[in-house]
This record gives sequence, structure tokens and C-alpha cells, in this order.
Amino acid sequence: MIKLLATAAFGFGLAALSSAFAAEKTITLAVQHMTCAACPRTVKASLQAVPGVTDVVVSAEDKTAVVTFDDSKAEVDALVKATTNAGYPSAPKS
Repeated sequence: MIKLLATAAFGFGLAALSSAFAAEKTITLAVQHMTCAACPRTVKASLQAVPGVTDVVVSAEDKTAVVTFDDSKAEVDALVKATTNAGYPSAPKS
């Protein structure tokens, strides 16, 4: 019984440790082809569908999307792929 409890405690500790290394990150993407009022909604929806994304602010005027995400669940490549698949190619803004 003690061995089982120790194993369970170790497993919970590892789970807590891995989530401790996860970080919330924010990136600005330069988004192409946003030319109408509906474009920002489409870009936002495509980014919100990526697991790990917690916030999206899209500006048609600046042609950008500011995305906040959990880097243990989402990668920048997935964000770029999401907008590109929706018809709006993007890249990290430098």
C-alpha cells in the first residue's frame, strides 16, 4: 500500500513539474490578404481553434494577429498553419 501511494505521489509530482515548465507566450503574426471586414473574424476563429491558444486580437488595419498561447500545447508553426489554411498566410512579425 505504501509503495502504491509513493508511486502515485511521484506521478502527480511529475505532472505538476511538467506543467511548471509550460509558459504562456505572446507572439505577433503579420497576416496577409486581410482586405475586408470579415477577414479578422476568420483569422481569429482559425487561431482560436488551435489547442493551447488563450487569446487572439486581430487588427485588419495593422494586418496583425497578436496571439497568446500555452507553449506546452501549441507551437508557432501551428498558428501559422492555421491562418494559412484559412486563406491568410502569416509569419512571425519581427
